[in-house]
Amino acid sequence: MTRFSEELKRASEPDWSQAVGHRFVNELLAGQVSDAVMARYLVQDHRFIDNFLILLGAAISHADKFESRIVLGRFVGMISNDENDYFLRSFEKLGVTEHERQHQPDGEPTRGLNGIMLEAARAGSYAAAISVLAVVEGVYLDWGLTARQPYPQSFLYTEWITLHNNEYFISFVEFLRRELDRVGPGSAALCRDYFTRSVKLEKAFFDDAYNLPA
Repeated sequence: MTRFSEELKRASEPDWSQAVGHRFVNELLAGQVSDAVMARYLVQDHRFIDNFLILLGAAISHADKFESRIVLGRFVGMISNDENDYFLRSFEKLGVTEHERQHQPDGEPTRGLNGIMLEAARAGSYAAAISVLAVVEGVYLDWGLTARQPYPQSFLYTEWITLHNNEYFISFVEFLRRELDRVGPGSAALCRDYFTRSVKLEKAFFDDAYNLPA
């Protein structure tokens, strides 16, 4: 029997595969993203942390099991520490100023992803929250698992890869997929809507990394 989470992935094609196999991903894995593209990507991606934590908080609030809250709570700690630290060191390495971080306009996909995270957080539905989480983490795991050693020398690439293919992250995404399998079928239309919209936005977000000023 096909898992519900797999049914949603299939329903999201070709956007899922296009995101996982995106030009940006391939250049990242090869250590060949230009500094300008990497800087734009990281500035935009860093803007998700606040709303992402809101989404995780909503998932914790609406989870129907204590054990689920524990797993989600531990992930909040990782995002707030290891991942945020990577961003700050990367901005310093790339020479991204505080002014640029604050005043670079949001790309349309950035606005879209922030919007859908808040929408799901405010929906009052664990299934809605898990559907978005399963995309924004699942896409990154799928491309992370395609990485082959030796990794690029710069921490800009290597740490971003290993943040998304380590054993803890693999287990967390599998947890999200199991939760989606468990609670999703009872809200199938809602889950499909959040899931497929989120995948389209993830693919568009990678496209937008190359939207540099003329």
